[in-house]
Amino acid sequence: MPRRGPPCETAGYGKQAACHGPARTAPDPGAVAGYRWRLTGVPAGRRPLLIAAKRGNVVRINLLGPVSVSVAGQSREIRSNKVRAMLATLALDAGQAISTGDLAEELWAGTPLGNIRNALQANATRLRKVLDGAARRPCDTTVLRAVHNGYLLDVSAECVDGNRFLDLAVQGTAALVHEPARALRLLQSALELWSGPALLDAGDGLRCRSAAALFDERRLTVWEDLSAARLAVGDESRAIAELRRMVARYPLRERFCELLMLALYRSGRQSEALEVFHRARRYLDEELGVRPGDRLQRRHAEILARDPDLDRPAAVWAGGRAPAAAHR
Repeated sequence: MPRRGPPCETAGYGKQAACHGPARTAPDPGAVAGYRWRLTGVPAGRRPLLIAAKRGNVVRINLLGPVSVSVAGQSREIRSNKVRAMLATLALDAGQAISTGDLAEELWAGTPLGNIRNALQANATRLRKVLDGAARRPCDTTVLRAVHNGYLLDVSAECVDGNRFLDLAVQGTAALVHEPARALRLLQSALELWSGPALLDAGDGLRCRSAAALFDERRLTVWEDLSAARLAVGDESRAIAELRRMVARYPLRERFCELLMLALYRSGRQSEALEVFHRARRYLDEELGVRPGDRLQRRHAEILARDPDLDRPAAVWAGGRAPAAAHR
């Protein structure tokens, strides 16, 4: 069944972690899927789009929402839920072989099967038709390859929207301090890749569920960084509108509250900024029985005191500290 609810509710983290948010350091893209998911070492813009691209059929796989695929710009229909789950599982480790045992566990999650190998071969045949069916003539290569005791999706990193998202997010976070306008463009581009909760219809396998939770969490940190970038370039009015929506949807996410307080204060609306804190404090107490985190309390004290540092660029970072530069 497709997952419902906002990303932070599907992330599988405790509510306490959800309310205080992650540390403000850029995560390693390879950590997102938790397996072998990683960007290549080739600079962005110079990666090949497809290992088998010589035939002219560029494959694009979308995981940031409902799972879908297009070949040479044409959307390909995926009728089978198992085929969709198999595509998503292989795309999370694009270019890497996945064993038949791991694929079987992801697709059937312990359900006894008379012949797992035959079942996988049948699904692989269906998936290969989806991926290769647009070819006008036989070709030397295929996107889905059978390898020793497993399968491999023979596409490069940028064929998968999740990889493009991570790449843009890392670049945007790294540019926040010294190039906020560039960071704003990169982070907006990253978020525009999304069409719903990650891996929405990829099934209930552990790999896809874990990757979905981590992608959804990363999406929220990108929203936070985008809001910080808006404040850094002086666009308080748009930041306020976006942050009000995010605070309403994710009331346990203290970073959104903190940024909204700063945006309101910089717009000459101190009383509204303080009210954001009071609402957050009441909500945290009623829902979790906890007090606001140190960062939010510190921001509250700064606004009460009309701290002149609130107008400095560094104030957009939690506790006045800029995020660490991203590393590949």
